[in-house]
Amino acid sequence: MPDPVTVVGIGADGWHGLSPAARAAIESADILMGSARQLALVPDAPRVAWSSPLSESLPRLLQEHRGKRICVLASGDPTFHGIGTTLVRMLGADAVRVIPHPSSVSLACARLGWPQDQVQVVSLVNQPVERLHPHLQPGRQLLILSRGTQTPAEVAQLLVARGYGSSSMTVLEQLGGSNERVRRAAAADWSDDVDALNVIAVECEGPVLSTVPGLPDDAYENDGQLTKREVRAVTLSRLAPVPGQLLWDIGGGAGSIAIEWSRHHPSCRAIAIERDPDRAKRLERNAAALGGAVTVVEGAAPAALDGLESPDAIFIGGGATAAGMFDVCWNALKPGGRLVTNGVTLETESLIAAWHKTHGGDLVRLSVQRAAPVGTMTGWRPAMPVTIWSVTK
Repeated sequence: MPDPVTVVGIGADGWHGLSPAARAAIESADILMGSARQLALVPDAPRVAWSSPLSESLPRLLQEHRGKRICVLASGDPTFHGIGTTLVRMLGADAVRVIPHPSSVSLACARLGWPQDQVQVVSLVNQPVERLHPHLQPGRQLLILSRGTQTPAEVAQLLVARGYGSSSMTVLEQLGGSNERVRRAAAADWSDDVDALNVIAVECEGPVLSTVPGLPDDAYENDGQLTKREVRAVTLSRLAPVPGQLLWDIGGGAGSIAIEWSRHHPSCRAIAIERDPDRAKRLERNAAALGGAVTVVEGAAPAALDGLESPDAIFIGGGATAAGMFDVCWNALKPGGRLVTNGVTLETESLIAAWHKTHGGDLVRLSVQRAAPVGTMTGWRPAMPVTIWSVTK
């Protein structure tokens, strides 16, 4: 068996902050790999700096130096949003040895006096700043892994736009190094540029927009093509979002089902299929405004479903009567996956009844009434009843 690739976590304090085991791994390596910044922190040794994108350069470098004792430098804890995880995924756990260093989150919590087990960590290294939205809840403590110098300003701008401008922002730069600096201000007052190596701490103060299914209808820009709040909550309870799983939202409309699925957990993803170009663009705006990890596919189902990643759950909110729709969806759905169809027309209800007879599942008819003015008084105005069929494959 070849020697495992050793991954050494290193902090801004460089060589002097490393443990004896980490130093020995670096000194005994035939070749040292890492970013130019990380390599500059250790004494001279045979080394190679990888280039971007790492997904292309790393496999090539590993192949070129196969058979040598390879040591890879990583920032902080290599298995915490780091290259250690990437290497284990590429090579297998037995082929990788990890020597961790305190992560930026550990160091930040130590400086702030925050309980690490109660802090929500959000990485914006490879994600848009809009992914913060589901985490913005009153009283929440967030630690945000930054992409670079402009990330704090982007975070401050988003906080202000969401009504969280009074939230306290602390930016911690070069944690653990000789140039460490900590600065604090309200999000609305933030204006400074910072070092590229920074972590952002936010103490959230603002309005409630829960991640529980059933956001207010006015949270969505829409043209009326929207699964209404009460029906949406019941529909999502049948779809049963699970961390790491993928949803197809067919006939996405304003995107409310896909967005609220993806807001359930940062690892939840959704593909929304929408044939109307204007609605597709509106759906993308809603996903950005609410922080949903939603990919929009413009086209008519079932043809637009061809080649998409197999889903763990499917919602047919529009186009149920299209020829072959159910068969394509059922065949694409993973075993154990959930399929939910909503119908308000007699034609769709007829199809739902036939599918239910063949495949079983659960049928619910939901009728919602809302209070509304009747002259000088108040009465109940019923919405169209919705038939919901849910089934597990």
